[in-house]
Amino acid sequence: MSCPNSTKLLIKHNQINFIICIISSYIHSPSSVSARIEIVRSQMSITVFETSVPDLPLFFTMFLIIYLVAYLLVFRNWKPQIRPEASSCLISIFHGTPAVFLASRAVFSSSSSSGFSFSSANTAAQNTVLDFSVAYFLTDLLHYIVFYPSDVLFIGHHVATLFVFITCRFLVSHGACAILGLLILAEVTSACQNAWTLAGARKSDPESRLAVKVYDLLSPPFYLYYSVVRGVLGPLFFGKMVASYARGEANGVIPNWLWVSWAVVVGTAITVSILWIWNLWIELFRERKAKKLGQDKKIR
Repeated sequence: MSCPNSTKLLIKHNQINFIICIISSYIHSPSSVSARIEIVRSQMSITVFETSVPDLPLFFTMFLIIYLVAYLLVFRNWKPQIRPEASSCLISIFHGTPAVFLASRAVFSSSSSSGFSFSSANTAAQNTVLDFSVAYFLTDLLHYIVFYPSDVLFIGHHVATLFVFITCRFLVSHGACAILGLLILAEVTSACQNAWTLAGARKSDPESRLAVKVYDLLSPPFYLYYSVVRGVLGPLFFGKMVASYARGEANGVIPNWLWVSWAVVVGTAITVSILWIWNLWIELFRERKAKKLGQDKKIR
């Protein structure tokens, strides 16, 4: 299928401007060529039939494909009860660590030029990371609705998280530094957590002794890592964010009702995370104590 003439002319026009800009830059100041190239690149976009495809649908399609490949191919030999959970872990792996790097770059690049602010206007890079995360949570929400519709806790968590991301991205277009900072703290433990979750899902399988060893090996360091990030660093960052908004630094760009809603959602998520890891520590110590008692009885 050939492109319409208007589309060809638009692409040709952009190419001509690009070449002229480079030649002009080289004549006046060769050192500025690379900078001019970046400016022209930022002004050019891939246009198909005079429409550009937004990031959000592309990211959503990507995560959906990864989930289906995981469910139908990667984990096809796993038990049907744990295949959905394993597939969810795989898309979480593709989201978590990349989101940490992308969000860090987006936040620190804007902070280096204008200074860090919890209420600053979103940059294009920050909006892209928000789209990336919205797509992931939409896919995982669909997973829970289909396979675990009674899991109200996780469904509620995903809906609340989507509310924060979507309002930051599309409603006020401010506050991405705050939201992405929280995203970094939330996802920096995700690689370890997903490995621990996958091992835990297989540890009850008699044919997978390796899963039991990996689960037992990962549990203490993962619990400690998670406790420091979610129990210490997360609340500290959250407290600074709320204090900034309470002082009125977001007046005129983020309505009071919205940042209060964000605070309620994030505060609740942090509290649930702390309770979750606390219960895991208790369970771990109980298991260790039970094993020790069992060994003592054998010795006697």
